[in-house]
Amino acid sequence: MRTRRAAAAIWGVVGVAAVVALWELYKFLGPAEGVVIGGVTVLPRTTDIAMPHIWDMVARAFEPTTRAAQTVPLWLTTAQAAAVTLGITAVGWLVGVFFGLAIATLMQRFRTAESAILPWVVLSQTVPLIALAPVVRNWGTQLEFGGFRWENWMSVAVISSYLAFFPVAVGALRGLSSPDAAHLDLMRAYGLGWWRTYVRLRLPASVSYLLPALRLAAANAVVGTVVAEVSIGMRGGIGRAIVEFAATASSDPPKQWSPILGAVLVGLVAAGFVALIGLALRRYRRSEVNG
Repeated sequence: MRTRRAAAAIWGVVGVAAVVALWELYKFLGPAEGVVIGGVTVLPRTTDIAMPHIWDMVARAFEPTTRAAQTVPLWLTTAQAAAVTLGITAVGWLVGVFFGLAIATLMQRFRTAESAILPWVVLSQTVPLIALAPVVRNWGTQLEFGGFRWENWMSVAVISSYLAFFPVAVGALRGLSSPDAAHLDLMRAYGLGWWRTYVRLRLPASVSYLLPALRLAAANAVVGTVVAEVSIGMRGGIGRAIVEFAATASSDPPKQWSPILGAVLVGLVAAGFVALIGLALRRYRRSEVNG
């Protein structure tokens, strides 16, 4: 087990080094205006504005974010924005997992519910987030419950959960329906009702299907959070930082890459959290089933 983890860590480092080497190699060999085929740019430009050197990005991360006095380093600004985005992503992911499991349970319990709900679940993912996010924000601001006030981050969390619930609903449905007929007959022979069969048989059997769905849901939640932050205009998150820093791309090219790498870091943390869940459920993991 330790050898396998060490090998995974080594391959992870090799993968990062390979990306850095490929970046610098293309910047050195690629044309300044990029590769254009049929009037379409298929590979990016290699100018310092479009592709700064990796070491320039690293050096810029330790410099002040702006020229104003007492400005924190760029890496700290990025880390704070990433923490905001990660927190909203976690809320969206949890809500998405809850509703995904609930919908999957309902569809597994009642076949008519599966026929009625599943097409709408699939259809829901065709709605563009850029159009949906402002609508969710508008609806949220109209809610009034005593002293309750709808905040922008709540709208972002709703969009995040909207993307996260789909893979969970589909994966959990397959997992809950996966037990063999012989095992179900055994539960009936013992006189166990639907709920106890669900807890003792269907849920453990669904783990192999659910873990890949949870990873995909985590990735979707990160994407949904970043896109919703941009669409709604919420300040403080990594999505807003990407837009704001992109405005300085011509005068300060390495700066715009810091929040992009911050978004990648958020995705890695989300994936790592799901991996920890997989370790906690390893006794139920016979083999993971994707798709």
